[in-house]
Amino acid sequence: MVLKTFGWSFAVTAAGLALAGVLWGWQGLAIVGILSILEISLSFDNAVINAGILRKMNAFWQKIFLTIGILIAVFGMRLVFPVVIVAITAKLGPIEAVDLAINDKAQYEHLVTAAHPAIAAFGGMFLLMIFLDFIFEERDHKWLAWLEKPLAKLGKLETLSIIIALVVLLVTAMTVATDVAHGGGDKSATVLLSGVAGLLTYLLVGGISGYFEDKLEDADEDADAEASAPAKKNGNGSAVGLAGKAAFFMFLYLEVIDASFSFDGVIGAFAITNDIFEMALGLGIGAMYIRSLTVFLVRKGTLDDYVYLEHGAHYAIGALAVILLITIKYEINEVITGGIGVLLIALSFWSSVRKNRLEAKSGAGSPPKSEVSSGV
Repeated sequence: MVLKTFGWSFAVTAAGLALAGVLWGWQGLAIVGILSILEISLSFDNAVINAGILRKMNAFWQKIFLTIGILIAVFGMRLVFPVVIVAITAKLGPIEAVDLAINDKAQYEHLVTAAHPAIAAFGGMFLLMIFLDFIFEERDHKWLAWLEKPLAKLGKLETLSIIIALVVLLVTAMTVATDVAHGGGDKSATVLLSGVAGLLTYLLVGGISGYFEDKLEDADEDADAEASAPAKKNGNGSAVGLAGKAAFFMFLYLEVIDASFSFDGVIGAFAITNDIFEMALGLGIGAMYIRSLTVFLVRKGTLDDYVYLEHGAHYAIGALAVILLITIKYEINEVITGGIGVLLIALSFWSSVRKNRLEAKSGAGSPPKSEVSSGV
């Protein structure tokens, strides 16, 4: 199971490190290895979130996520995206931007770093919306019941998450008006515009995928009612997942989430190297493991067995969103960013294990309602 799921990741790691050693020597090999670890530590919560979405999709789209999706993640976000940012912010042609990245690495790094306020505002708002929509939704299992119960009641106001996100964006734009750490000058208009773009992207992609998902579920319910037959199962033993338009837009949603998660990794990578090829190779290896881990979580049914994992991952997303917005003005070490995410997921995993043990001791197949909401 492990080898089948992580086989490609192991192969890419061996090939990538060997290539780094040949091209850049021992130093390049070490840099690529460090970048891989950085990407995994920063994006572990991404795998949990992706798994929660991917398990709704059928086997075909899960394969698309691992093939075409990884090409987009590695070459699109880790290699092409920084070059595109430089081309747009510096008003250069694509060829000029690539030439700058190869031949003037210091200037290339400066331009990417100067674009950080716009990148952080876009990604921060997109991730913040994911977090807000999660905590305002009523759920059977509540990890931090003292917090999640009242928030679920407030969530009955459908536009509350949008209102809070816009307030956070306005406060961010006002507080970073001057003395911005990345690039200097007044960036409030840039932050505001980019943040709105991130919010609109979330509403558009998430809304379309949700619309098609609801339509597909309604169609399946009608078909099941007419046939009175048991639900079909896929190879993983779960109900057949989303297909067609619903799966396509869900796939797009996954890619945008991955892009938002990759922002801090790409920016943080400049603290280690400004060579775009070393960066793409190291972060790409890390992205492969995140993809494989996502599929592993789906196939093992881990999210069903450890019910608080998704909670921990979404709290990590909320923390990352806030961190991204703070980094518009202040420097925050990547170790802190990754450490917070790993800590929250570890705590949620421990809470899940503790809950399962309590249920096993009581001999109950399903806990009482009060116990479901106990959390930690």
